[in-house]
Amino acid sequence: MSPAPLDLSGRVAIVTGGTRGVGRGITARLLEAGCRVVACGRTPPERPVAEGANEALFVQADVREVEQIDRVIAAARERFGRLDLLVNNAGGAPSVAAATASPRFSEGIIRLNLLAPLLFAQRANSVMQEQPEGGSIVFITSVSGLRPSPGTAAYGAAKAGLVSLAGSLAVEWAPKVRTNCVAAGLVRTELSHLHYGDEQGLARVSATIPLGRMASPRDIGDACLFLASPLASYVSGSTLLVHGGGERPAYLGAAQRE
Repeated sequence: MSPAPLDLSGRVAIVTGGTRGVGRGITARLLEAGCRVVACGRTPPERPVAEGANEALFVQADVREVEQIDRVIAAARERFGRLDLLVNNAGGAPSVAAATASPRFSEGIIRLNLLAPLLFAQRANSVMQEQPEGGSIVFITSVSGLRPSPGTAAYGAAKAGLVSLAGSLAVEWAPKVRTNCVAAGLVRTELSHLHYGDEQGLARVSATIPLGRMASPRDIGDACLFLASPLASYVSGSTLLVHGGGERPAYLGAAQRE
């Protein structure tokens, strides 16, 4: 009997930024599905990411540095012998007005959120192309790349670039490697209070989402698990929206009703 389609036992994944926030949720979900995971980040986690006896291997790395990207991939191959899945999750940006953002700041945001995922994907693809089963690459993008992103304009532009990138790579690297995006909406993590305030603020933000809540990191992990699984074997070059139904159009609240 063949394994269940969402059983990734024997598969090997790298999750960038995989020990905190959304990345930790993705790592935990893959571990739960039996995948062996290498999680990289700039700082060691306070506690390992583990599901039962399956624990992620942590490799300290800054994904903006090509040499460190190569070190993460080498660690995965040395420990597990292969690479089946790359989840390009590392990213982010503080809120800065576009009119006053310095060139160095904007360049740094683009480098982290667009160039680093491209370079990591290039390195992963070179491994996957040599494997009979190929592989899968998932880019974690954002609704900020699909709608206006005031205060984080460079971030939104970089995330929009990932959507285009995944489509192009899906053509160039087929049929061995599939590339897709998960466009995350608002996600509740341990740092949500920095963006949305206290519990009352989080509740008000949640009320603007049709499903009535912010996403959990596990929700994003579930989407990645699907795209990595045989159930998505014919899905490539696509962007999966994971945003709880999106945002209620502003004009509905502004319109006068009799």
